[in-house]
Amino acid sequence: MKDLVEYLAKSVVEHPEAVRVEEARGREGPVYVVAVAPEDKGRLIGKGGRVIEAIRTLVRAYARRKVGVEVR
Repeated sequence: MKDLVEYLAKSVVEHPEAVRVEEARGREGPVYVVAVAPEDKGRLIGKGGRVIEAIRTLVRAYARRKVGVEVR
């Protein structure tokens, strides 16, 4: 799952070498924290949060359970 989140994040940003994904435990399951270069943060979030919501939707569908994705 971590690989999927990393692949999706790297495909959106301009500096894919700066993408780091860490897995943390949340209340309802795993949470993947994505760290990107400061200039890529807006690109990953997208206008109105559309890009990050699309990534969350894909990850949840793939996992078939509660999974979170956060940007830092």
